[in-house]
Amino acid sequence: MGRALEMSKKSMAMAEAKDRDGWLGLFADDAVVEDPVGPSLFDPDGKGQRGKEALTAFYDNVISQSESLKFTIRQSIECGDEVANIGEIRITLPGNQVGIVQIANIYKVNAEGKLASLRSFWEQDKLEFTPG
Repeated sequence: MGRALEMSKKSMAMAEAKDRDGWLGLFADDAVVEDPVGPSLFDPDGKGQRGKEALTAFYDNVISQSESLKFTIRQSIECGDEVANIGEIRITLPGNQVGIVQIANIYKVNAEGKLASLRSFWEQDKLEFTPG
């Protein structure tokens, strides 16, 4: 298993465990998270969350708002210092509202082995929440 795949698994596990400090600690100081890639409610300009302060705000305002997250990865493709994970994420919000969306997450590690970027491809219009 390459370093990018290892770090991607740690990132998903920390997000599922709601381990804020652990998740943030995986990223380089100048890391970029695009979740989703392109303009969104979380990132109207579509330029991504850049640096630890922005990643911390993203965690606090997005990831932490769910009651639970569950990644199911069907395939991982490793190339050099990157990995693409294909699967789905199940998000449960307060009030047992559940949404499932297909994802393609691309993680890149830097020379120090920290996450340099996370680019999450998912179709915003396909994420609908229904009673769980």
